Formats: sequence, C-alpha cells, structure tokens
Amino acid sequence: MIKSELIQKIANENPHLFQRDVERIVNVIFDEIIDALSRGDRVELRGFGAFTVKHRAARQGRNPRTGQPVFVDEKFVPFFKSGKELRERLNKQSSATNGEFTENRPEDPFAPGDRSP
Repeated sequence: MIKSELIQKIANENPHLFQRDVERIVNVIFDEIIDALSRGDRVELRGFGAFTVKHRAARQGRNPRTGQPVFVDEKFVPFFKSGKELRERLNKQSSATNGEFTENRPEDPFAPGDRSP
C-alpha cells in the first residue's frame, strides 16, 4: 500500500470527510512521526509497532566494485520494531496455511492489499 492508497481507503470508509481533509490528516500524522524521530524521540503505535532512531558510527568501508577503502560518515537511520498484535495477526495468517501465502482476508486490515486499479 502506498500513501495515496491509504488516503483513498480512509476517505472511502469515512464519507463524511473530504478527501483533502483526510490527506491533510495523514500528512500531519506522518510529519509528526518524522519530527519526533528527528528529535531523537521514540514513536509507539500500540499494537502496530515502534519507530526509533539508531546511530551508525563512522567506519571504514570498501567499494565493492574496486575493493578500495572508503570512509563512511556517521549517520542516523530509522528502525521499526513490529508490535505484538501485528506479529500475531501475521503469524495467524501464515500458520493457518503452513507458511504459504493465501488470498487476503477482507476483515484483516494488516493484510496486503490488491494494487490493481
């Protein structure tokens, strides 16, 4: 699912809201998550998961093509840890089919959606 599909789904399920308002709400939520992470805060969405920022120290790397040493600057990377409810729903779906992928169940909001128009 991409951001525009999320906005469309929320707008369809809430006909009393205009799509531009739904888009604004989704953008505010994402912006707040980004702002919190850029401050170094942890963002937890109960049942879904938690976003944190991990620090990667500067290091000596290697160019895979030439083998030459390359200096890699320090950086901060986003990290996501899934929540218990999300893991349970995903494992419930896969354990019911012995690990094989099945068609989406419409009642499961975490199931991957069909991307066809």
